[in-house]
Amino acid sequence: MKTKIANWGNYPVIESKEERFVFADQLDTLIKDQQPFIARGNGRCYGDASLSARTISTLKFDKVLSFNADAGFFECQSGITLDQILAVIVPKGWFLPVTPGTKFITIGGALASDVHGKNHHVDGSISNHVIEFDMVLASDEVVTCSPVNNSELFEATCGGMGLTGVITRVKFRLKKIETSLIRQKQVKAANLQELIELFDTYKDYTYSVAWIDCLKKGAHFGRSILILGEHATIAEVNENQRSNPLALPVNKQIVFPINMPGWVLNKFTVKAFNFLYYAKNLKKEINNIVSYEPFFYPLDKVLHWNRLYGKKGFVQYQFVLPLNARQGLVEIMNRISDEGLGSFLAVLKVFGKQESMISFPKEGYTLALDFPIRKGLLDFLDELDELVLKYNGRLYMSKDARMKPQMLTGGYPELEKFKSIIKRYNPDGKIRSVQSDRLLLTEIK
Repeated sequence: MKTKIANWGNYPVIESKEERFVFADQLDTLIKDQQPFIARGNGRCYGDASLSARTISTLKFDKVLSFNADAGFFECQSGITLDQILAVIVPKGWFLPVTPGTKFITIGGALASDVHGKNHHVDGSISNHVIEFDMVLASDEVVTCSPVNNSELFEATCGGMGLTGVITRVKFRLKKIETSLIRQKQVKAANLQELIELFDTYKDYTYSVAWIDCLKKGAHFGRSILILGEHATIAEVNENQRSNPLALPVNKQIVFPINMPGWVLNKFTVKAFNFLYYAKNLKKEINNIVSYEPFFYPLDKVLHWNRLYGKKGFVQYQFVLPLNARQGLVEIMNRISDEGLGSFLAVLKVFGKQESMISFPKEGYTLALDFPIRKGLLDFLDELDELVLKYNGRLYMSKDARMKPQMLTGGYPELEKFKSIIKRYNPDGKIRSVQSDRLLLTEIK
């Protein structure tokens, strides 16, 4: 029986037959069925990358297979979430090497998106820490991939949106920590120029990210709060925290109860939010010790926060521009401000060097913004796409729900190589998604 499903942006919504597996032989049976499918984790990619008329959920395939707490190696099935992994590793003095802004994604989904975090300029993306993974191909063959074993398939799978096969097992390296706390520094920037200078000043910090006001004009264009962090050492925390330094955070989550009416979000409410958010830091600089949860996952505290954008849903628009394309960043932010489409969530980060076949990160500035679905939005985003390409940038497929094929072609120089690998390992297009058909990565049948 088919049910209506959507990913985190609630756009698009499609009808899909969802099937699950607990054991590997059950997955074999599902894959031998000739009906096309896409593997799906927790549905936390924003657009249509894990949507198909038939989906195979990995959520029940979620066991820890091994954990070397001395050396920091972790091995698990692909449907386990980062939240579940943290509950095992943090009390033993380890942390995820890379984490995005939510802990409610599966490790298989993280690899298929090759997620990045606030530490990309130091530690790269998640694929940089993967030792090996297993994958079931469309032919039902099981292969093991690593940077040296089936390396081409490894590279095409990291960021490949699940089109090369179903990831079933992942083994990766962890990061050693002394406490579960973060030494946090927040610095206010009066405008975009000052923010860029602050990123450079604090480039040696492991974690950095900036909230940015995309509606402010004039001298305060791009005013921001830069948030920096390091894992706190035992010596840096207070006596009370030192008594249980690797304690897991106490979860007190709030549930966003309903879909908000579409009229609630407009440029006036966004301006008011931005004013209050910037003003909440009374001092130019604030230093404190915080739990890792509010530092890495501030939005996870509010379950179903995506309902804020109403029944029509929203798209998250995330692009990256090279470091020498700062003018492009200014031009795009000006267009957003002129259009009055400022976003509650506007996050700027700096990526370090990374050359991958199909992964999103490359050295430069990356800006992510949420836009509620409304009349004219998609045409406006097409206009922004042209600016992103003009400055040699590209979009993040894991957030995408609407870009056109030529945008993908223009942004990813190794796209044809990626397509040839999909065709080699998925020749009949059995593994396909709404996104892969829209972007012509798989042939529509």
